[in-house]
Amino acid sequence: MIKQIIIAIATIGLLTISASASVDVHRCFGCHGTKMEKKALNISKVVNQMKKADIVTALTGYKDGSYGGAMKGLMKSMTRKFNNADIKEISEKFGK
Repeated sequence: MIKQIIIAIATIGLLTISASASVDVHRCFGCHGTKMEKKALNISKVVNQMKKADIVTALTGYKDGSYGGAMKGLMKSMTRKFNNADIKEISEKFGK
């Protein structure tokens, strides 16, 4: 019973996050945290401490392969489905 309640609460939480953004950033949360508050793998910058313009530059660069260090390949695959509007939305939601 408790397990079912926990699953239900987690599902509601994910649905709430989904409803608040049209771009799917759930796959980002594993490394960056649900509020983009973590250094991914202790390597990256903390996204929610970055300027909006810097987030746009990074995500656009990851997508086209012109930006990044050790995680460039992984981030290129993670950003490939983002269009310019998605990238702008992510920067607006999580940037300074």
